[in-house]
Amino acid sequence: MDSRTYNPRTVEEVFRDFKGRRAGLIKALTTDVEDFYNQCDPEKENLCLYGFPSEQWEVNLPAEEVPPELPEPVLGINFARDGMQEKDWLSLVAVHSDAWLLAIAFYFGARFGFDKADRKRLFNMINELPTIFEVVTGAAKKQVKEKSSVSNHSGSKSKSSSKARAPESQSRQSKPLQPKDEDEELDDQDDDEHGETLCGACGEHYGTDEFWICCDICEKWFHGKCVKITPARAEHIKQYKCPSCSNKRARP
Repeated sequence: MDSRTYNPRTVEEVFRDFKGRRAGLIKALTTDVEDFYNQCDPEKENLCLYGFPSEQWEVNLPAEEVPPELPEPVLGINFARDGMQEKDWLSLVAVHSDAWLLAIAFYFGARFGFDKADRKRLFNMINELPTIFEVVTGAAKKQVKEKSSVSNHSGSKSKSSSKARAPESQSRQSKPLQPKDEDEELDDQDDDEHGETLCGACGEHYGTDEFWICCDICEKWFHGKCVKITPARAEHIKQYKCPSCSNKRARP
Protein backbone atom coordinates (compact mmCIF):
# COMPACT_ATOMS: atom_id res chain seq x y z
CA MET A 1 0.00 0.00 0.00
CA ASP A 2 1.23 3.50 -0.81
CA SER A 3 2.77 4.93 2.34
CA ARG A 4 1.37 8.33 1.45
CA THR A 5 -2.08 7.08 2.44
CA TYR A 6 -0.91 7.06 6.07
CA ASN A 7 -0.97 10.23 8.14
CA PRO A 8 1.50 10.61 11.00
CA ARG A 9 -0.07 9.90 14.39
CA THR A 10 0.70 11.45 17.75
CA VAL A 11 1.01 9.60 21.03
CA GLU A 12 -2.39 10.95 22.04
CA GLU A 13 -4.02 9.69 18.83
CA VAL A 14 -2.54 6.22 19.22
CA PHE A 15 -3.71 6.15 22.84
CA ARG A 16 -7.25 7.13 21.79
CA ASP A 17 -7.16 4.30 19.25
CA PHE A 18 -6.01 1.92 22.03
CA LYS A 19 -8.78 3.03 24.41
CA GLY A 20 -11.47 2.63 21.77
CA ARG A 21 -10.39 -0.87 20.82
CA ARG A 22 -9.99 -1.80 24.49
CA ALA A 23 -13.51 -0.59 25.32
CA GLY A 24 -14.94 -2.71 22.50
CA LEU A 25 -13.10 -5.82 23.66
CA ILE A 26 -14.18 -5.33 27.28
CA LYS A 27 -17.75 -4.93 26.10
CA ALA A 28 -17.54 -8.27 24.24
CA LEU A 29 -16.19 -10.05 27.33
CA THR A 30 -18.54 -8.48 29.89
CA THR A 31 -21.79 -6.74 28.97
CA ASP A 32 -22.12 -8.52 25.59
CA VAL A 33 -20.66 -11.83 26.77
CA GLU A 34 -23.71 -13.93 25.85
CA ASP A 35 -23.66 -12.71 22.26
CA PHE A 36 -19.89 -13.14 22.09
CA TYR A 37 -20.11 -16.69 23.46
CA ASN A 38 -22.73 -17.69 20.90
CA GLN A 39 -20.74 -16.28 17.99
CA CYS A 40 -17.67 -18.34 18.90
CA ASP A 41 -19.06 -21.59 17.50
CA PRO A 42 -16.36 -24.33 17.65
CA GLU A 43 -17.79 -25.80 14.44
CA LYS A 44 -16.75 -22.71 12.47
CA GLU A 45 -13.30 -21.96 11.05
CA ASN A 46 -10.56 -20.06 12.88
CA LEU A 47 -12.21 -17.01 14.44
CA CYS A 48 -10.70 -13.86 15.92
CA LEU A 49 -12.05 -11.20 18.28
CA TYR A 50 -11.51 -7.70 16.92
CA GLY A 51 -11.89 -4.42 18.78
CA PHE A 52 -12.37 -1.18 16.86
CA PRO A 53 -11.52 2.45 17.69
CA SER A 54 -15.29 3.12 17.66
CA GLU A 55 -15.60 0.97 20.83
CA GLN A 56 -17.32 -1.81 18.88
CA TRP A 57 -16.26 -5.46 18.61
CA GLU A 58 -16.58 -8.21 16.04
CA VAL A 59 -15.94 -11.95 15.82
CA ASN A 60 -14.70 -12.74 12.33
CA LEU A 61 -12.26 -14.69 10.21
CA PRO A 62 -8.70 -13.33 10.05
CA ALA A 63 -7.64 -10.93 7.31
CA GLU A 64 -6.85 -12.64 4.02
CA GLU A 65 -4.01 -10.35 2.96
CA VAL A 66 -0.49 -11.46 3.86
CA PRO A 67 1.10 -9.72 5.58
CA PRO A 68 -1.95 -8.00 7.10
CA GLU A 69 -2.18 -4.22 7.24
CA LEU A 70 -2.23 -4.35 11.06
CA PRO A 71 -1.19 -7.05 13.55
CA GLU A 72 -3.89 -9.70 13.83
CA PRO A 73 -5.49 -10.99 17.06
CA VAL A 74 -4.99 -14.60 18.11
CA LEU A 75 -6.58 -17.24 15.86
CA GLY A 76 -9.05 -19.94 16.80
CA ILE A 77 -10.54 -18.61 20.02
CA ASN A 78 -13.71 -20.55 19.21
CA PHE A 79 -11.97 -23.95 19.27
CA ALA A 80 -11.22 -23.71 23.01
CA ARG A 81 -14.68 -22.50 24.01
CA ASP A 82 -16.18 -25.84 25.04
CA GLY A 83 -12.93 -27.37 26.30
CA MET A 84 -12.72 -25.39 29.54
CA GLN A 85 -14.77 -23.50 32.07
CA GLU A 86 -16.34 -20.37 30.60
CA LYS A 87 -14.56 -18.03 33.02
CA ASP A 88 -11.21 -19.61 32.14
CA TRP A 89 -11.93 -19.32 28.43
CA LEU A 90 -12.91 -15.66 28.77
CA SER A 91 -9.74 -15.02 30.78
CA LEU A 92 -7.66 -16.65 28.05
CA VAL A 93 -9.28 -14.51 25.36
CA ALA A 94 -8.72 -11.45 27.57
CA VAL A 95 -4.99 -12.15 27.90
CA HIS A 96 -4.56 -12.53 24.15
CA SER A 97 -6.64 -9.39 23.60
CA ASP A 98 -4.28 -7.43 25.87
CA ALA A 99 -1.30 -8.69 23.87
CA TRP A 100 -3.00 -7.72 20.61
CA LEU A 101 -3.78 -4.19 21.83
CA LEU A 102 -0.14 -3.63 22.74
CA ALA A 103 0.95 -5.01 19.37
CA ILE A 104 -1.35 -2.56 17.57
CA ALA A 105 -0.23 0.42 19.66
CA PHE A 106 3.47 -0.23 19.23
CA TYR A 107 3.03 -1.08 15.56
CA PHE A 108 1.76 2.48 15.16
CA GLY A 109 4.63 3.69 17.31
CA ALA A 110 7.18 2.05 15.02
CA ARG A 111 5.28 2.91 11.83
CA PHE A 112 5.05 6.58 12.68
CA GLY A 113 8.57 6.95 14.05
CA PHE A 114 8.02 7.36 17.79
CA ASP A 115 11.30 7.89 19.61
CA LYS A 116 12.25 6.46 23.01
CA ALA A 117 10.49 9.25 24.92
CA ASP A 118 7.30 8.88 22.87
CA ARG A 119 7.24 5.11 23.33
CA LYS A 120 7.74 5.46 27.08
CA ARG A 121 4.98 8.07 27.31
CA LEU A 122 2.61 5.86 25.32
CA PHE A 123 3.32 2.86 27.54
CA ASN A 124 2.83 4.91 30.70
CA MET A 125 -0.54 6.14 29.44
CA ILE A 126 -1.58 2.58 28.61
CA ASN A 127 -0.28 1.28 31.93
CA GLU A 128 -2.55 3.66 33.86
CA LEU A 129 -5.52 1.58 32.68
CA PRO A 130 -6.26 -1.88 34.05
CA THR A 131 -5.72 -4.66 31.52
CA ILE A 132 -8.67 -6.41 29.93
CA PHE A 133 -7.65 -9.52 31.88
CA GLU A 134 -7.80 -7.57 35.15
CA VAL A 135 -11.25 -6.21 34.31
CA VAL A 136 -12.67 -9.58 33.20
CA THR A 137 -11.30 -11.55 36.16
CA GLY A 138 -12.03 -8.89 38.75
CA ALA A 139 -8.34 -8.48 39.57
CA ALA A 140 -8.62 -4.74 38.96
CA LYS A 141 -11.23 -4.52 41.71
CA LYS A 142 -9.02 -6.48 44.10
CA GLN A 143 -6.11 -4.16 43.41
CA VAL A 144 -8.28 -1.19 44.24
CA LYS A 145 -9.26 -2.76 47.56
CA GLU A 146 -5.60 -3.32 48.40
CA LYS A 147 -4.73 0.29 47.59
CA SER A 148 -7.48 1.95 49.58
CA SER A 149 -8.97 1.43 53.02
CA VAL A 150 -12.59 0.39 53.40
CA SER A 151 -14.53 3.41 52.17
CA ASN A 152 -18.14 4.51 52.47
CA HIS A 153 -19.74 4.45 49.01
CA SER A 154 -23.15 5.65 50.18
CA GLY A 155 -22.76 9.05 48.54
CA SER A 156 -23.78 9.91 45.00
CA LYS A 157 -23.59 6.23 44.01
CA SER A 158 -26.42 5.18 46.33
CA LYS A 159 -28.66 8.19 46.77
CA SER A 160 -30.77 7.34 43.73
CA SER A 161 -31.35 3.66 44.51
CA SER A 162 -30.92 1.09 47.23
CA LYS A 163 -29.20 -1.07 44.61
CA ALA A 164 -26.68 1.60 43.72
CA ARG A 165 -24.74 1.00 46.89
CA ALA A 166 -21.41 -0.24 48.15
CA PRO A 167 -20.66 -3.99 48.24
CA GLU A 168 -22.20 -5.72 51.27
CA SER A 169 -18.91 -5.94 53.16
CA GLN A 170 -18.58 -2.17 52.94
CA SER A 171 -22.22 -1.16 53.34
CA ARG A 172 -22.36 -2.81 56.75
CA GLN A 173 -19.91 -0.19 57.89
CA SER A 174 -21.78 2.69 56.25
CA LYS A 175 -22.07 5.80 58.37
CA PRO A 176 -25.13 8.07 58.60
CA LEU A 177 -25.14 10.95 56.15
CA GLN A 178 -22.98 13.77 57.42
CA PRO A 179 -24.29 17.35 57.75
CA LYS A 180 -23.65 19.36 54.62
CA ASP A 181 -20.76 21.35 56.04
CA GLU A 182 -18.94 18.17 57.09
CA ASP A 183 -19.57 16.65 53.67
CA GLU A 184 -17.88 19.60 52.07
CA GLU A 185 -14.87 19.15 54.32
CA LEU A 186 -14.60 15.49 53.26
CA ASP A 187 -15.11 16.11 49.53
CA ASP A 188 -11.44 15.76 48.65
CA GLN A 189 -11.09 12.54 50.68
CA ASP A 190 -14.24 11.01 49.16
CA ASP A 191 -13.15 11.89 45.65
CA ASP A 192 -9.82 10.15 46.23
CA GLU A 193 -11.51 7.00 47.57
CA HIS A 194 -14.20 6.83 44.90
CA GLY A 195 -11.69 7.68 42.20
CA GLU A 196 -10.07 4.29 42.73
CA THR A 197 -13.29 2.43 41.83
CA LEU A 198 -13.39 1.00 38.31
CA CYS A 199 -16.41 0.32 36.14
CA GLY A 200 -16.86 -3.42 35.50
CA ALA A 201 -17.87 -2.73 31.89
CA CYS A 202 -15.49 -0.08 30.56
CA GLY A 203 -12.75 -0.18 33.21
CA GLU A 204 -12.79 3.58 33.65
CA HIS A 205 -12.61 5.34 37.02
CA TYR A 206 -15.49 6.62 39.13
CA GLY A 207 -16.60 10.22 38.54
CA THR A 208 -18.45 12.21 41.19
CA ASP A 209 -20.94 13.54 38.65
CA GLU A 210 -21.85 10.09 37.29
CA PHE A 211 -24.56 7.62 38.34
CA TRP A 212 -23.23 4.18 39.29
CA ILE A 213 -24.93 0.93 40.23
CA CYS A 214 -23.60 -2.20 41.95
CA CYS A 215 -24.42 -5.76 40.86
CA ASP A 216 -25.90 -7.75 43.75
CA ILE A 217 -24.35 -10.96 42.42
CA CYS A 218 -20.70 -10.18 41.55
CA GLU A 219 -20.59 -6.88 43.50
CA LYS A 220 -18.91 -5.04 40.63
CA TRP A 221 -19.73 -1.37 40.08
CA PHE A 222 -20.91 -0.07 36.71
CA HIS A 223 -21.56 3.31 35.12
CA GLY A 224 -25.32 3.54 34.69
CA LYS A 225 -24.76 4.53 31.05
CA CYS A 226 -22.60 1.43 30.42
CA VAL A 227 -25.37 -0.96 31.51
CA LYS A 228 -28.24 1.28 30.34
CA ILE A 229 -29.68 1.88 33.80
CA THR A 230 -30.97 5.32 34.81
CA PRO A 231 -31.43 6.52 38.41
CA ALA A 232 -35.22 6.48 37.87
CA ARG A 233 -35.16 2.89 36.63
CA ALA A 234 -32.87 1.81 39.47
CA GLU A 235 -35.51 2.92 42.00
CA HIS A 236 -37.71 0.02 40.86
CA ILE A 237 -35.04 -2.71 40.78
CA LYS A 238 -35.20 -5.01 43.81
CA GLN A 239 -32.07 -7.00 42.92
CA TYR A 240 -29.76 -5.71 40.22
CA LYS A 241 -27.86 -8.20 38.07
CA CYS A 242 -25.27 -6.92 35.63
CA PRO A 243 -25.45 -8.19 32.01
CA SER A 244 -22.69 -10.73 32.64
CA CYS A 245 -24.43 -12.27 35.67
CA SER A 246 -27.83 -12.14 33.96
CA ASN A 247 -26.47 -14.08 31.01
CA LYS A 248 -24.78 -16.80 33.03
CA ARG A 249 -26.23 -20.21 32.43
CA ALA A 250 -25.21 -23.81 32.72
CA ARG A 251 -22.83 -24.76 29.93
CA PRO A 252 -22.65 -28.29 28.48
